[in-house]
Amino acid sequence: MTDAPEKKVKKPSRQQVYTLLVEVGRSKDDGLPKGATGAALMCYASGVDEAEAVRETVAILKQAELSPLDVSGYGTLEERLAEGHDIDEDERELMQRALDENSVIVAQMTPFFDEE
Repeated sequence: MTDAPEKKVKKPSRQQVYTLLVEVGRSKDDGLPKGATGAALMCYASGVDEAEAVRETVAILKQAELSPLDVSGYGTLEERLAEGHDIDEDERELMQRALDENSVIVAQMTPFFDEE
């Protein structure tokens, strides 16, 4: 019998990446362009489920001085492919980065402006 330490077997990660569209309103120091009324942010967020990905995304956006108003989930890569979404290599790379870093990636921001 030896007292050698047991090797820990790494469990497969349950993390998945979810595509989220987050609408934000204005707040002081949010960094949005002058005259913008808010913005839409396309995000890729890791989580064990979509609810966790949404919670993490909202928390990070609040830390960044943004004001999340609404979040729409579009599912995982597999779910989106099953729905017929066309996902290019750049988007796949951002999703993989979110998974590898266990993070939230803001892939695109589209500011909203009032039409006057």
